[in-house]
Amino acid sequence: MSDDTLRYTVFGHPVGHSLSPRIHRAFAHQCGIELDYGISDVPPDDFAAAVRDFFAGGGAGANVTVPHKRVAFELADNHSEAARRVGTANVLTPQADGSLRAHNTDGDGLVRDLAERHRVDLRGHDTLLLGAGGAAHGVAWSLLDAGVQRITVVNRTAASADALCDRLGEPERVRSRYWDDLDTIGSYDLIINATSAGVTGQSLSLPFSLVGARAFCYDLSYGAAATDFLAWARAANARLALDGLGMLVETAADTFELWHGKRPDTEVVYRQLRSTS
Repeated sequence: MSDDTLRYTVFGHPVGHSLSPRIHRAFAHQCGIELDYGISDVPPDDFAAAVRDFFAGGGAGANVTVPHKRVAFELADNHSEAARRVGTANVLTPQADGSLRAHNTDGDGLVRDLAERHRVDLRGHDTLLLGAGGAAHGVAWSLLDAGVQRITVVNRTAASADALCDRLGEPERVRSRYWDDLDTIGSYDLIINATSAGVTGQSLSLPFSLVGARAFCYDLSYGAAATDFLAWARAANARLALDGLGMLVETAADTFELWHGKRPDTEVVYRQLRSTS
């Protein structure tokens, strides 16, 4: 690999499990592009300095995952419409004038995975969104845009759920409830797990009563981090229980196109990853 090879990374904590390097290398191989894509495991206190050092050292772009998406947005000098709307960023790109631009591809990636890959018509769904952090912010607007009927946001910290609902600004379609109410708030036909519980090794302890008769359950995490939630969904007889691998591939494709101007074939990479996971 030559000295002028473009360098990219994914920031997170923990992030050693990330498939982003493998995905971007596969896309690059498809498109005949040479790149170096690494992993940057950085705790929150060191994130801002690590980002500055990476780009000062010639970094060409960075993906950002849990728990840094909010701070990534704040570090940027300017923002895409998608990032500005949700207030978080999963993509940072240096500009020719030395500024740093933030973008968010999470919501589009989730909707594309559900609607195109898994043929889920999101229109009219009564949706339960578990979590109110950066991941939840990243997908909530796109779910509304895709036509879900209502979103109920539940988070362990009620104030964060209220803040997300206020930001969404559609009181007739969006509401918040307390985590302690999960046993009594009824059932849903689309349940999105946007918490970091699987990544951090925590248990959600969700009641089966949440899962409607033909519910779709989706964890924004993937691999081992989604195991417990998917096991719960299957035990509750969910119609479909999916992890976020497809979303990851789709968001990566959006990022790749942003950086390189070429749209890769996501399905072949998704199938390769699924067959080896």
